[in-house]
Amino acid sequence: MSTPQSPDPSGALPPLPPVPPAPAGRESLADAEWHRLHPLTPLFKGGLVLIIVAGIVLNNFRDRIIYWGIGLFAPEEANVGDYAGGDPVDWVLENNLILIALLVILGVLIVLIALFWMVWRFQEFRISDEHVEVRKGIIFRSQRRAPLDRVQGVNLTRPFPARLIGMAKLEVVGAGTDANVPLEYLSTTKAETVRSDILHLASGARAAREARQQGRSVQNPGSAGAATIRSQLIGSMNGGVNDLIGGVDLGDVVPESVVKIPTGRLIGSQVLAGVLWLVFFLVVFAVFIATMLPIALANEDGDGRFVLLGAGLGVGIPFIIAAVAITWAQISKSLRYSIAPTPDGVRITFGLFTTVTETIPPGRIFAVEVTQSILWRPFGWWTIKINRMSGKSASQQQSSTAQQFNVVLPVGTRADVERVLALVLPDMPVEDRPLVWEHGILGPQAGDPYQVLQKRGWWRRPFSWKRHGFAVTDFAVIMRRGNFWRKLAVFPLARLQGVSAAQGPIDRAQRVAILKAHSVTGPVLGDVVGIESVELTAAVDDISRRAAAAAGRDHSHRWAQDAAHEWSA
Repeated sequence: MSTPQSPDPSGALPPLPPVPPAPAGRESLADAEWHRLHPLTPLFKGGLVLIIVAGIVLNNFRDRIIYWGIGLFAPEEANVGDYAGGDPVDWVLENNLILIALLVILGVLIVLIALFWMVWRFQEFRISDEHVEVRKGIIFRSQRRAPLDRVQGVNLTRPFPARLIGMAKLEVVGAGTDANVPLEYLSTTKAETVRSDILHLASGARAAREARQQGRSVQNPGSAGAATIRSQLIGSMNGGVNDLIGGVDLGDVVPESVVKIPTGRLIGSQVLAGVLWLVFFLVVFAVFIATMLPIALANEDGDGRFVLLGAGLGVGIPFIIAAVAITWAQISKSLRYSIAPTPDGVRITFGLFTTVTETIPPGRIFAVEVTQSILWRPFGWWTIKINRMSGKSASQQQSSTAQQFNVVLPVGTRADVERVLALVLPDMPVEDRPLVWEHGILGPQAGDPYQVLQKRGWWRRPFSWKRHGFAVTDFAVIMRRGNFWRKLAVFPLARLQGVSAAQGPIDRAQRVAILKAHSVTGPVLGDVVGIESVELTAAVDDISRRAAAAAGRDHSHRWAQDAAHEWSA
């Protein structure tokens, strides 16, 4: 990890190194023309499964298929009794049918290649000034379109087998349920170029990009075709293997700006999290033993202890295997993690063999939460999660990969947290930052500016009622909660979806109410309970007024518009 920076006593987040310019010299694909995906796309999307299934079918029915083929080409030799139990290869050699067998294999390969070619031929994409479009299908045609002004991010995934030959999957994250547009697969170089084009257009930087291109010679489109397919394949495979060692998507960022996680810290944090699973298992096992012990003691033949032992192993072993699998899954997903600023937003990369790179443009983060487990407190470790539009359905958002996209820092020290907050909340005013650290994450302290849960409602949060509260600024609603699990959530007002107050009969009797900050679906929840009802009513009006003003000032969704004007001038 880069050299940690000591926190500023004034509460200001540490400055980040300058962001390098976007890579130049690549041919743009944002020309509103239709382009095809990688020729091996059908193989990686379904061809491998088709080949495996075909192999299983052939293995199960090989005797019948071979006998049918023999009867077709050599009826006089089709004797089931002579063939039964024999090896098909030996039989082909003995009967001099090598040429026919090779022709059959060649015919099957030609049919498969023709099918793959037709599937590839009818898959195209194009990037215009307004949309990213994908169309595919032979009999049943489909077309998906993502408006560039609604792009919430671009994900670049390199599955391990495809990565070895230089292929990647690009997914344009849209705003809405099932709104993502996948481009699978592209060569890695082309995928990076498409990602850059999409993000530049989404940022309003088309004029800036064209102005930069006027001052340099554009790569000759025909030069790529001059190389043979063999040399391109060897080059892409070499690049894929080298990426396994050196990492991916780090070539256009300043090394000092990259935040990484040491492997020892990552493993240690997940092992500590696994302690909670162990405690839960011990509780379940103790309840099980307490339930089964009287039955075992009542067994007069003395076999009760063996029954108890077998039942205990039957409960314990699967649970231990599941706990180890979950812990390893969390570790493997976060290996080779890095987060860094780029000209097009925050870039997050994780994964060892299959790598996933997500670029989140400015203005696409709706909530940020810093969390610390009580087991992490002695080590000073924290995690950061965000709410963002995923473009996936509700069921898809429950997958582990989708949830991983909501974690922007799996585990980090205070210096790491400060740097990541500076990346995901770059427009947070300096005067608001003490509310995040001194009074928020580490608070409460003397002169606490938070509106907190009233003492008469302590029973709602008996262990954290002194911390439970919120603060409002012109930039965000900041909510502080928890004691054993400390949480500090920041909801930028410019992207706040709504705010409300709720009051039940018990709340009404105690003259308190619940504040809810509404955001897009995600792990960060926005509610605090037990707030003085009169103060909360005034706070809701204040938040609504400030949110309207913040939305009017916010232009982060077109973050490169000024750069475009400068270049055009």
